[in-house]
Amino acid sequence: MDLKKAQKKVDDWISLHGVRYFNELTNMAILSEEVGEVAKIIARKYGEQSSKKDDNTENLADELSDVLFVLICLANQTGIDLERSFQLNLDKKTKRDANRHKSNTKLQ
Repeated sequence: MDLKKAQKKVDDWISLHGVRYFNELTNMAILSEEVGEVAKIIARKYGEQSSKKDDNTENLADELSDVLFVLICLANQTGIDLERSFQLNLDKKTKRDANRHKSNTKLQ
């Protein structure tokens, strides 16, 4: 699925199930919450933090999808074409970092 289709699917879902988008500030708070859930899983599964009995570190894919969903909501409600902006961002990074990482001795 391309980003345009993903944005359309989220918009359709909001219209059908969500009544309307939460406002941008609410969605920013939700995005922060979802990123925190991703961080918790990463810290316990790949980091040094130990898990608790009730921790579920098997839901990384689901939590990342929650982040993507809210990110798409924010893009939709602010009029951002994610496909176009992502391509522009990749172009910027490619131009700026063409040799930066290859010449970084810390990455060798």
